[in-house]
Parts: sequence; structure tokens; C-alpha cells
Amino acid sequence: MKFVKDIFDNVKPNFTNGGKFEKYYPVYEAIETLFFVPDHTAPSKGAHIRDANDMKRMMNTVVIAMIPCLLFGMWNAGYQHYLATGNEDASTFIGQFLLGAQWVLPIVIVSYSAGLAVEYVFAIVRKHAVNEGFLVSGMLIPLIVPVTIPLWMVAVATIFAVVLGKEVFGGTGFNILNPALTARAFLFFAYPTDMSGDVCWVELAGEKAVDGWSGATALAYGAQGVGETGMNVVDNLTKVSASGPIDFSPMSMFMGTIPGSVGETSTLMVLIGAFLLLATGVGSWRIMTSVFAGGAVMGLLMQGIGANEFMNMPFFYHLIIGGFAFGAVFMATDPVSAAHTNMGKIIYGFLIGIMAVLIRVLNPAYPEGMMMAILLMNVFAPLIDYYVVSANKKRRLKRATV
Repeated sequence: MKFVKDIFDNVKPNFTNGGKFEKYYPVYEAIETLFFVPDHTAPSKGAHIRDANDMKRMMNTVVIAMIPCLLFGMWNAGYQHYLATGNEDASTFIGQFLLGAQWVLPIVIVSYSAGLAVEYVFAIVRKHAVNEGFLVSGMLIPLIVPVTIPLWMVAVATIFAVVLGKEVFGGTGFNILNPALTARAFLFFAYPTDMSGDVCWVELAGEKAVDGWSGATALAYGAQGVGETGMNVVDNLTKVSASGPIDFSPMSMFMGTIPGSVGETSTLMVLIGAFLLLATGVGSWRIMTSVFAGGAVMGLLMQGIGANEFMNMPFFYHLIIGGFAFGAVFMATDPVSAAHTNMGKIIYGFLIGIMAVLIRVLNPAYPEGMMMAILLMNVFAPLIDYYVVSANKKRRLKRATV
């Protein structure tokens, strides 16, 4: 890497004080620190935590944890296209992966290009370093949208999320909402036909779908009550699996070989990413486990009531379909918009799980409740921390007076 370091050292004088590109130093610094750890350190005196794993390295760890979801999403995009069209050219694993990659990679490129462009502009205007937070948001946004999303919508939503979801609050560390979910919420309410329905989840690329095929997701089938009168969600999905090319068995939904957003379908890939985050200490196990616990508890409470199809669904189905697992691992654990106290993290995650299932069950017209649940609890996270800290103060004061 010495030759790369030499290149940066040779061009650095052009971006430092007095250089002809001085005002663009934040751009230079952002690119340099992608390759090398910054050479500035904390003062030698005083108590400081010294670690080579800076914020940018932590964000890179999260991005790496999402790679399994990204790669699986590329393959699944091609696989679903093959199921829908019977295209023999894409019937092999490599063919399916390459086919999906040509649709997914442009979404990733547009997301990073649009978002980083805005980040650079704000960094230059405000004369500060480029925020590292978008390294994660730039990958999250492509993973939570359908593969058929128009690229210009990705760019508009990304710019909206960076400007109104983060920069207006002061940048990374000050935003109250998860930027990636802000982008998805913008797309969902501004362009609902491109973010919901039966056909947006599978890229047909101008080809005609085979007879009997439907691109509906497992959540959509549950909301529609597909099947004979009196059948529950499990019966409906079993009937659909038997009559069509898509298998909606619990194992298939866990593995992720079903229609859905690019990176959300495979619970297995999400759990692999969760293991990496927990092993490196980057992700919060309190938030992850409490989200799953909250979803399971609410699913058990609602199971068997029978007012609608989702109330007839076994509780564990909620944990493996839709964006529940992905949201629990990569969205709810956002260190900025989540709760910060240990007890607050447990309460915060538990309420997310409860709200996600509650929205699904009580509002079947909007079966994917994870996005709204996390955004809602993002707003309440500071309040949760406030009451947790207040309770701790009261307990300590009470002990002090005894």
C-alpha cells in the first residue's frame, strides 16, 4: 500500500491551507481515510480512549455485515425472474446471480453517488469532514427497495433522506430518524405503486410472465386472504405454493427464496450479518433480542383471535417474513436514532417488535409494519432514555438517604 500512500502524500499539499483546492479538503480527507486510518490522535495528557477502529471503520463493519444480504438479493432477483418467466438462460446459479446483479448494482451505485454528492456539498459549505454515517445508509437504501424501483426515484429519495432526514439536524449524530428508513418512507408515500402491490417485487425486464404466476409477497397473500373462505394464512400460503412456482413454506421464507425487497427476504443472511455485528461489538444485542422478543410476544397474544388472516398466523411467521429480521438487525440498532441507555435499548427494541406486529395485525392494508414501528420509536427514543435516567437518579437518591 506504500505506492497508494505516496499518491495521497503527493497531492495533499494541493488541498491543505494555501493549496489551490483548499476548500475541497473534506473531499480529499474522506477518500484518504477510506484507505488509511487518520494520523491525528488525542492529546497525550488526560483520559482518552485510543483505538485504531475509528467511526469510519465501524461503519465499514456494518457494510460488510450487509454483504451477505446484498449477494443473496442479487441472486434472488435473478431467481425470481426465472420463476416468473421460465427464462432458461437464467436457470443456472451463475446466470441467476449475474442477471440479478445487473439490476441491483445500479441501485447501489446511484444510492452512493447521490448521497455522497450531497454529503460532499454540505461538508465543503460547512467546512467540516465528510460524515461517515452515509457509508451505511448508502447500502441500506438499495436493500430495502424493490428491484424494479426506477433509478431516478432512488436518487431523489436518497437526496431527500440526507438533506431533510439528517443534514437539517446538523449531520451524523444529530438526526432523530433513521435516514435509510426516511428514504423508504418518502418512496412509500410519494410513489406507492412502485413500492407496493404484486408486480414491483420481480423484474420481468419486458418479458411475459408464465401463466399462474403472481409476484405477491407472503405478507400480501396474508393480507388478501388468498384461498377458500375460512382458511388461515398457513393454508393460503400452502395452497399458493402447491399451485404456483413460488414456495412459501417456512423454510423457504427463512432462506429467502420469495419475492420481496432486495435484501430483506433472507432471514438466514440477516442472522449471518447479526453474528458479525455482535462478534465485533458494533451491534447492540439488547436491541436485536428485544425486537424479536417483542414481535414474538405480540404475535402470541394476537394468535388465534381470528378477526383477520394475520390473527390466524403462527407467531413465528412474523419473525421470518417481510422486513422484520432485517429491521431488527440493521435498522433498529442505528446508534444515533436508537435509545442509548442499556435499559432504554431493551424497552426501545421490545416496543418496536410489539408495534411492528400490531400494525401488521390490526391494519392488514399495510402488512409491513416494521418501517413505521422503527420510525415511531426513533421519535420516542430520547424520551425513553430520559425516564430511564430519571429512574436511576431516584433510586440512587433513595439509597443515599437511607
